[in-house]
Amino acid sequence: MSSSLKQSAARWVLALFFIVAGVNHFLTPEIYYGMMPPWLPAKAAANLISGAAEIAGGLGLLIPALRRPAAWGLIALLIAVFPANIQVAVQGHMPGLENAPAALLWLRLLFQPVFVAWVWWVGLARAKSQRAS
Repeated sequence: MSSSLKQSAARWVLALFFIVAGVNHFLTPEIYYGMMPPWLPAKAAANLISGAAEIAGGLGLLIPALRRPAAWGLIALLIAVFPANIQVAVQGHMPGLENAPAALLWLRLLFQPVFVAWVWWVGLARAKSQRAS
């Protein structure tokens, strides 16, 4: 499988992940409310905005003209929601995954940089075939 094909397949997988996660914000908002730090105001608005941003970013990754701004937006979103991931680890439980071991919630924090790198690779990095030209 060529590098370009791998990048394209990874883009589709990631876009689908963000679209499904974004839709889930609207279907089960209580999960996301339970993840948000207590100091965060307007939890309902934050949930709707982040869900819409995930959907828009996922769709944007699939549209070449929107891919770069969508990738930057998703990277900003991943950074912005990181306090919620920290909150989940600190509180020791995640809504919707009540039986998850606390250690898993801390390990989950390591995936945020992986997601940032994945978004960068599928949305901002040029494929090797494009670099040669």
